[in-house]
Amino acid sequence: VVMPHNLFLHSEIIQSRQWNLEDEMVINRQLKYEFLDTLVSMGIGGAINSAMIIVAAYTFFTAGIEVVELSQASVLLEPILGKGAALVFAVALLCAGIASSITAGIAGGSIFAGLFGEPYDISDKHSRLGVSLVLLVALAIILLIEDTLQGLVLSQVILSMQLPFTIYLQVRLTSSAEVMGTHANPPGTRWLLTFFGAIITALNLYLLFDLARNL
Repeated sequence: VVMPHNLFLHSEIIQSRQWNLEDEMVINRQLKYEFLDTLVSMGIGGAINSAMIIVAAYTFFTAGIEVVELSQASVLLEPILGKGAALVFAVALLCAGIASSITAGIAGGSIFAGLFGEPYDISDKHSRLGVSLVLLVALAIILLIEDTLQGLVLSQVILSMQLPFTIYLQVRLTSSAEVMGTHANPPGTRWLLTFFGAIITALNLYLLFDLARNL
């Protein structure tokens, strides 16, 4: 449920729209729709992720059931939530994997294209190379992992540890007048975002120490 690459992807969306950068009215209108676009998409994503965590907590944690295999989760859902729960779980997991792969690929393509000062464009060789590198690395990792559940958990831990770096980078860039011009974050917004970043950093440090203690 941790996807820091979404932050790169949503910041890229506005750059890939080739619109008039000279007209301040056009810029403000595009920024308004970009804000709504990000708010709605991230809100829906957050709701889905929250639902996953709530269902897992309600069905497994409260019942004292420890899930040690990914397939075990779907089997345990049936007596607790009904016969259709296992099928819904399987379909949802498949859709989540496909959506995550697409998102990660596009994010990788946009980052790689950005190294060459270009917006994301799948018809461009730099964007295609970035997408290919991300998907090939992901495929190699999947083929090498024997325990899928532990692999899934480890991937979330790694992504979670990377999240603060992404947040602070985004805050730094969006607060820079050199990068954003008149659209840079005001001091109040910058400090508020830094505060949220500090909370996430503290939670990740707690997770890291807890993980190290249980090894």
